[in-house]
Amino acid sequence: MESAATRPHPVLTAASVVPEDVGQAALVARVHHPEWDGPCVAAVRGEHVVDLTAIAPTVSDLLERDDAATVVREADGGHTWRLDELLQAPADRRDVAHLLAPIDLQVIKAAGVTFARSLLERVIEERTGGDPAQAARVRALIGQIVGGALDGIRPGSPEAAKAKELLISEGLWSQYLEVGIGPDPEVFTKAPVLSAVGTGADIGVLGASVWNNPEPEVVLVVDSRGRVRGATLGNDVNLRDIEGRSALLLSRAKDNNASCAIGPFVRLLDDGFDLDTVRALDIDLRVDGTDGYVLHGSSSMREISRDVLDLVAATHGAHHQYPDGFVLFTGTLFAPTEDRHTPGSGFTHEHGDIVRISSPRLGALVNTVTTSEQAAPWTFGVRGLMHNLARRGVL
Repeated sequence: MESAATRPHPVLTAASVVPEDVGQAALVARVHHPEWDGPCVAAVRGEHVVDLTAIAPTVSDLLERDDAATVVREADGGHTWRLDELLQAPADRRDVAHLLAPIDLQVIKAAGVTFARSLLERVIEERTGGDPAQAARVRALIGQIVGGALDGIRPGSPEAAKAKELLISEGLWSQYLEVGIGPDPEVFTKAPVLSAVGTGADIGVLGASVWNNPEPEVVLVVDSRGRVRGATLGNDVNLRDIEGRSALLLSRAKDNNASCAIGPFVRLLDDGFDLDTVRALDIDLRVDGTDGYVLHGSSSMREISRDVLDLVAATHGAHHQYPDGFVLFTGTLFAPTEDRHTPGSGFTHEHGDIVRISSPRLGALVNTVTTSEQAAPWTFGVRGLMHNLARRGVL
């Protein structure tokens, strides 16, 4: 199997990853600085990235400030890098400056089953026991029975209760339908603090998985008070065969080395980019295989079943606090059903796939697929970050 050095990697440029209105956006990045052998909090200003670590040693610290957007746009900084150079540097080399995931101490949470179309795909995974060969048959059966019964239903409403009764009568009720249209959403911990990879890095799929796909999502960035401070893009890699065997295998399916990608930047909310903008975002997906295979997909936040603030409230409140803030994957409409190889087998990743998740207002998150076992090991955790920042004198 190929090594990181021999796997194909995309050639990234600033123009290919920044938002279309980059001149108006307050963008937060994190940069691995080889001089310190550690991360820097940074601001993206046009073609340059400016170190702000002396002002805010962590992104978590920065987002606690009410003037975070002003700091990102205007504050004097330290070292400056060219964005193109950071993007073209290998993301697994500690001796060169490169972009990291743009979050640090935030807990990484995810909301699942928030779109009706992908909700039914979760039911299909469950009904097939994770066997992709059975997916087409079960999909057709569920489509005949359910039809458009779930379209436009507000979770937890009387209409949702009636739909639940119908599905139970047809023998189709599922734990996924419970969290999809019931009163309580599914919110789980996606990955450990500091484990996410950024744009340009490899993304890991567990080697044992034979049915899997990317999940392009909008990721909310929330401070310790529960305020949404910004948004970014994420890939919540989905191992359909493993989760399909049992929902109790969710951690096995979701939390593996390099299985969570976030980036390229956090775009802070401001007058030109507010929550209503987030609610209307369209997310595009493109997968390019080494064999010439191309997959296109999309997801629209307009079709989400629960409002983003309802998802935040289900995560943070009197019942649960996050003193360093959290990020929240909001779910995806995208669930690929087209066959990549044999008829009826559906889509699954191949090694070397280049996955591009993009949105005009957030930029592009680009990663190359490998196995979690072959991705660069995760070695820099909270203890390492604290020791590093203390040694640099910025705590």
